Amino acid sequence: MIGSPSTDLTSKFALDTKGLGDLKQSAKAGSPAALKEAATQFEAMFINMMMKSMRDATPQEGMMDNQQSKMFTGMLDQQMSQNLAKRGVGLADMLTRQLTSNQMGAQALAIGADGTSDTGAAGKAAAAATAVAPLQGMPPGKDAATIMKTGLSTPGAAPLPLTTATGRVQTPHVRAFQEKLHAHAAEAERATGVPAKFMLGQAALESGWGKRMIRNADGTNSNNLFGIKAGPGWKGKVATAVTTEYVNGRPQQKVEKFRAYDTPADSFKDYANMLAKNPRYEKVLASGGDASAFAHGLQRAGYATDPNYAAKLTRVIKNSLA
Repeated sequence: MIGSPSTDLTSKFALDTKGLGDLKQSAKAGSPAALKEAATQFEAMFINMMMKSMRDATPQEGMMDNQQSKMFTGMLDQQMSQNLAKRGVGLADMLTRQLTSNQMGAQALAIGADGTSDTGAAGKAAAAATAVAPLQGMPPGKDAATIMKTGLSTPGAAPLPLTTATGRVQTPHVRAFQEKLHAHAAEAERATGVPAKFMLGQAALESGWGKRMIRNADGTNSNNLFGIKAGPGWKGKVATAVTTEYVNGRPQQKVEKFRAYDTPADSFKDYANMLAKNPRYEKVLASGGDASAFAHGLQRAGYATDPNYAAKLTRVIKNSLA
């Protein structure tokens, strides 16, 4: 007797379209095993979107960074996502329990063979989430589709999208960085007209998402989110650090003095004041809602010496922030 084909895709190549076809057929037949496997593949897809967001938030430059290496890196990420989903992070189990308890067939999570593109993956994730009733442990009135769009925002606060404009799901450290500083960025936006998202992107680039902050002599945080140096006219606190400056296109290590602040809010206020009052940044303020124009305006005004600064900043704003 010939048994039904195995739908366990976690032990197969991530791009095995035949395996996905078998899974679709099993899902149509209402197989409980197919329901579990479809939920696992949804989890793998979710993990893969997070890995893509992490890749996009990491500066990529060098001899080994090209279209071919990106293609193979993407394939590697897909396989790793599939292997991680086999262990499970809990999402597949929640989906399976919820679908089973509501007597919903595995067809709700059947995955098509074209789910490898960014837009397609995000669309399928949203569609699958819409098909699922509120997940166990989620706040009342918040179903999975709403969570995918807005995240778990604080009551009374304006919700931030959980996905970026390009459909990528934000990684936890990016999400935490944006939620922590969003109110300060919004205040700076009211003072300058520059979108809060643009300033958050620059703070992320300059501080490594808050993980490479300049330190004071006693080891405390300088709260200098924008890498603003302490010139002769600065009367506040000062922190000294080694920084990379580009001279004639070549990176050089230099010891520089930077401004230090008591709080992150003070950093945003000083940054907004600098943009508003320094004539060098007039065109930056006039860039409107164009992320690329904002980034290139900063570079032309001499904000940074890195020749790739504008490209890096544009990538962070567009691909990583909601």
